[in-house]
Amino acid sequence: MLYLVPTPIGNLKDITLRALEVLKEVDLILAEDTRTTSHLLNHYQVTKPLSPYHQHNEHKVLHHLVSQLLEGKKMAVVTDAGTPGISDPAFLLVRECIKVGVKVECLPGATAFVPALVNSGIPANRFCFEGFLPVKKGRQTLLKQLSEEERTMIFYESPMRLVKTLEEFITYFGEERMCSVSRELSKVFEENKRGTLKEVCDYYKEKGVKGEVVLILHGKE
Repeated sequence: MLYLVPTPIGNLKDITLRALEVLKEVDLILAEDTRTTSHLLNHYQVTKPLSPYHQHNEHKVLHHLVSQLLEGKKMAVVTDAGTPGISDPAFLLVRECIKVGVKVECLPGATAFVPALVNSGIPANRFCFEGFLPVKKGRQTLLKQLSEEERTMIFYESPMRLVKTLEEFITYFGEERMCSVSRELSKVFEENKRGTLKEVCDYYKEKGVKGEVVLILHGKE
């Protein structure tokens, strides 16, 4: 059995009772960053072996993990925050497990873009999730394509690149396009800044940016 276990995106209280039960019963926990996961596990007195599982080693360890699962081990995959597989590793392992007949179960739980979308004030009935934009190759081509997108768009961005991304969005989508930037969701200094692309860009140029960011962008009228 392979479990995909969402973890809190900020506030440690946002983990579910079922997630804690699963983490306590599995044989091995696969963690994006073992140090970050250890902090969570220690907080809830979960004592299970940890093994690193991230974008730099997921191909290398894939078949070894699957062979252990086929032998009867129970494993849980967690990321630093949120649901595994959403802009984080998990897909390769899930696909291989399905292929060989290992049961896979994903628990419901925290995902950063959901609260950011719902509290943005931008339509949430139809949306597309773009995650992190390409840093270089294919970035401009994708932005040109998205300039015609009528659904609400959801992006993840690093604090270091947010202002640059907002400036590019102004170029491709127009400075009056409505957006919302959510950062530090569920934490003490949570902030949701809403307005036009120009207003939000000017705000963060002056203030600076800290913490992980979710950017919600209104679709083309």
